[in-house]
Amino acid sequence: MPQKPSPVLTQAEIAAGLRALGLHPGMGVMLHSSLSSFGHVEGGALAVIAALEATLTPAGTLLMPSFNHGAPFEPGGPGVFDPLATPTTNGAIPDAFWRQPGVHRSLDPTHAYAAWGAQAEIYTRFHHRTLTMGPASPYGTLLADDGWCLLLGVGFRSNTFHHVVEMSTGAPCLGQRTEEYPIHLPDGRQVRGRTWGWRGGHCPLNDAALYAAEFHSRGIARTALIGSCRATLYRLREGYEVIARGLAAGYAGSPPCSACPIRPRAVPQTVTSDWDPAAGQPLPDSAAWTY
Repeated sequence: MPQKPSPVLTQAEIAAGLRALGLHPGMGVMLHSSLSSFGHVEGGALAVIAALEATLTPAGTLLMPSFNHGAPFEPGGPGVFDPLATPTTNGAIPDAFWRQPGVHRSLDPTHAYAAWGAQAEIYTRFHHRTLTMGPASPYGTLLADDGWCLLLGVGFRSNTFHHVVEMSTGAPCLGQRTEEYPIHLPDGRQVRGRTWGWRGGHCPLNDAALYAAEFHSRGIARTALIGSCRATLYRLREGYEVIARGLAAGYAGSPPCSACPIRPRAVPQTVTSDWDPAAGQPLPDSAAWTY
């Protein structure tokens, strides 16, 4: 027997689902997403983006990852990050989002953020002068502003907020601006930009998102279906508390961060950190101050 075609989900229906989940005008929200989780969306990724923007309004702020995870620097790649041209590897919705007029994109060479709305320029403008996922990063600033995280059709393994908690609590497995890559700036200059040093092993706590069960048991995570997409919304400051406690004390049989032997990886792009932890900014001779 032939299967019935999937119903077509409209922008208005997505917006109604977002409002029912708890999104409202003026909120600051970080999105992780899967377009395919919705099934058939009339208008595709752009309709999802439009529904989010209409719900938050320009008084709110929408953040998305526009990370390339080092793809431009792999063999056969262009060898440079261009914020006006380099695709993101985070899926169809973020890749359509950063290309839109009015969206700002930061200059971290492997983990740039894209942002729209009231705080978009403030969140992204000086990302290249701070820690990739640290307290002053776009995501860390959203936390300070009492923002939220929205997961559309993805689970907590896609929740990069746990990296913000790691860097904010000094996890020794992540290098503080210890990898350097070429960036082609919008003004035509080519500079050397810093990013974090990714860990040289699998984190037994966050890479498996073991904290997700506690998010649900404590009622931190709100969930709903929007079409066939399972949507999850949580307040960052509530999530921070759970994740930070797990990193400090361990959970689900895994040891605390302080007892973990994993350290940052060593790659050809590894360099000595230019970060001054006491000042909370790059050293005075860092190239980051020139752009």
